[in-house]
Parts: sequence; structure tokens; C-alpha cells
Amino acid sequence: MLPRDMAKIGYLYLRHGEWDGRQLLTSGWAEVLNHATVNMHASFDPGLRYSNFFWVFPEHHVYMAVGWHGQLIAVFPDVDVVAIVTARKFVRFGDVIRGVSAAVKSELALPPNPDGAERLANAIKDVTVEKPTAVSPAPEIASAISGKTYKFPANVFGLKSFALFLTNAHPHFEFQINLHALINMYNISGAFDISLGLDGNYRKSVPSIWGTNPGHIAAAKGTWLNGQTFELDTQDVGFGGMSKYILSFNGKKLSFTRTDPWGRTVSLDGEQGD
Repeated sequence: MLPRDMAKIGYLYLRHGEWDGRQLLTSGWAEVLNHATVNMHASFDPGLRYSNFFWVFPEHHVYMAVGWHGQLIAVFPDVDVVAIVTARKFVRFGDVIRGVSAAVKSELALPPNPDGAERLANAIKDVTVEKPTAVSPAPEIASAISGKTYKFPANVFGLKSFALFLTNAHPHFEFQINLHALINMYNISGAFDISLGLDGNYRKSVPSIWGTNPGHIAAAKGTWLNGQTFELDTQDVGFGGMSKYILSFNGKKLSFTRTDPWGRTVSLDGEQGD
């Protein structure tokens, strides 16, 4: 869903369920603030309430539709504003509320500003184009470890094996993982094959057809940090999760460190296997 479409949902509620002169929502349904009776018992905000699919902040007279990884539709009735947030990870609700509220300086609409609108449109267009990051030349070890499979003993990450393919026409990496080690409600084991960009740009893989996020698209890029260490960046396109891997090679051994989107780090040691 595009931000503009998210804003339409918020605007429908801001206007009490009315759109273009038509009452699309039943009278009273969109009166979110007046029906915020469910206590969410949130430790980070004891006053937080719930009403008709919205999280409600009575103290601030604000309510939000809250999606995965910081996707927000925030409605500010007192200042007649709908704010949309798209992000890759959790966003502090209080920061959004205070930031938007403080930015409103007048009850009047802004006058037309074609030059400003054009600059904004150009800036948005610019950030939608991926900018390549710096890459380093491949060291001698690259060809030696390319295609070699490293196996790992039982671990909390569930990683069973890992292999980098750096010297063929389509760089990629493969790994086997047991997701039961990560998510107890699932017992999924399988192999993944992820495309890898070596020119500073992400390469997208085909959509996943199984797992906890069917349909998600993985993208990855990597570069050598020194003669033995390879840095790998991955993300789930559309889901926001970004992880970093540091792979340090020493003979037939591999030191594998993963930092997940929340900053948690797991380190493993593997060795070349059959």
C-alpha cells in the first residue's frame, strides 16, 4: 500500500467516515476517540487504549493504525492532520506525536508553493534510486572459498551450512537453516539461495514460496573488508528487515557473525565439510 493510499484511510476517519460528501462508514464507527475503552496494558504507555483497529493515545488526542516495522497511519483531530510513517523498524510513537504536533504552526492551510512542491518531488524521486556503496577488490582468498560449504554445530540461530559463490556469472550465497530453533511454533527446515550484488548494489532474489513470510523478496550485496573478511548486507524487500553478516575466513574455518534488525548479535564458528 502506498503512503498516499494509507493517508486516504486516515483522512476518512479524520472526516468521521465521510468521503466526498458520502457517508462511507456507519455513523459513530469512525469516532475512535470516543470509544477508546480497551486498556492495552502497555508497559511503555499505561494510558494507551484500543478502539476499532486503532491504537489510541487519549492524553494527546491522537490515534494510529499500527503496522509491521513502523508503518503508521496517525490521525491528529485537534490540528486536522493525518501523518503517514513508513519505516524499516520500530518507530517510537511518542516521537511521532510530539514531532507532528510541534510542526503545526497555524490552523490555516499553507499557500501554494510550486517551487517548493517541485523540490520536494525531486527529493522524493532521488531517494527512490539506490545509490551504490563502495566496494573493494576481491583478494586471492575469494576464489579459494567460493563454492565451499561450511557446516556448523547446533546453534541458537539454527544455521546448518553456508556457502558463498563469488566467481560465477551470477554471484549468490546458499544456506540451510532450521527455523524451529528460532520460532518454536514452526518446524521448518530448508535451503535458501540468495542473489548477491558485488558492485555496491543490492540484487533481488525470486519471491519466497514458503517460510514465515511467503512472498517476501530477499536482496543482498557484499564486499571485502580486508584480505580475509567479507561483509554481507541483506534485506527483506517490503518487510523492512535488514541484517549484516561478517564472515571471517581462516584456512578451512569460518567465523560467522550476524547482526539482526534490532541490533542483536549471534556469532558462530563453522568449518568446511563435504
